Amino acid sequence: MPKNLTRRSFLGTGAAVAGGLSLPLHAISRPIVPAAKPKRILMLGGTGWLGPATVRAGIARGHHFTLFNRGKSNPTLFDDVPDHVEKRRGQRRRPNDDKAPKQDLKALEKGEWDAVVDTSAYFTREVEDVCAVLKDRVGQYISISSLSVYPDLGINDQPIDETSKLATCEDKYATTMGKRWERYGPLKRYCEDAAEAAYPGKTAKVRPGYIVGPGDGTDRFTYWPKRFLRGGEILAPGSPDNEVQFIDVRDLGAWLVHLIENDTAGAFNAVGFDGRISMAEFLHTGKGAVNHRCDFTWVDDAFLQENKVSSWGEMGCWTPKKLNGHTDVARAIAAGLTFRPIAQTIRDTADWVQNGRGDKPWRAGMKDEREAELIAKWKKR
Repeated sequence: MPKNLTRRSFLGTGAAVAGGLSLPLHAISRPIVPAAKPKRILMLGGTGWLGPATVRAGIARGHHFTLFNRGKSNPTLFDDVPDHVEKRRGQRRRPNDDKAPKQDLKALEKGEWDAVVDTSAYFTREVEDVCAVLKDRVGQYISISSLSVYPDLGINDQPIDETSKLATCEDKYATTMGKRWERYGPLKRYCEDAAEAAYPGKTAKVRPGYIVGPGDGTDRFTYWPKRFLRGGEILAPGSPDNEVQFIDVRDLGAWLVHLIENDTAGAFNAVGFDGRISMAEFLHTGKGAVNHRCDFTWVDDAFLQENKVSSWGEMGCWTPKKLNGHTDVARAIAAGLTFRPIAQTIRDTADWVQNGRGDKPWRAGMKDEREAELIAKWKKR
């Protein structure tokens, strides 16, 4: 998980926001209005990526958090806001072998919370374990799931909505994802089911797609702001009218807080946007937001596949058009999900690339020489 963004989550100086808290400028994109009634929120995790984004959004609304985790990642995160954040240490994972740490949920045996946000649910039994300990001391369960619960995503021409078929596997209590992570989607679905069984009618099953923005350690989206910064001739993948869908981590975190404030339950696809965005619109927005000295050479899906360019790996935000299904988000929008302009997400991520990401190796994205080679090959075809 990304480290740089979270280490500077709160500034020590600056104008007071939301009762004296000072947040980094990129953490607030719209006016903050404190909630009418502060909530007590338990975060299972809370120190990497979506967790901190949710905590920041909640603190700005005046809510109070308990973070339950091992204390291994970003252990000092939120130490400067002790009135809003309590930390409890433990281990939710069940050991896979004798050398692994034993599960330890003792820190959850006392306390009451209005809601729990489960950002680290991967295995069914572990969700059941947590729910058995918490019992009736939690009013609402926010299960962070995935669009991978839909086995037909991108396979047919029908949009995916919350009533679409869900994935299954032979053993809902499997303790591994499989060699190719083939159980990831089904197990996320069974984690949802476990939460709903424990808190019927009080569970929000949130299914994100690609979560992006400043601090994204996967580099799948971050490749593009970096590429805009360099400028020049850019390989533009696939069809210009191919749709792209993702969600800014800050929008998702703020919406989770909104769900808690309104005691909202149900299943929700959590991905952009409140209108369709094409690949061409995305690329030209990046050019306008980051660096006008960019030119695009469009290369079709067949060529990219022939040259073994991996979707959302070597080439971020690209899925071949015939495999690129649309995810309907009308239900989430009706429940209060809003989206900042993608120009802001691109610009803020570019700023993080320059000033916060550091020089750690890139995990995704096309190398400069590979891009130049493919462009030259395309022009010679």
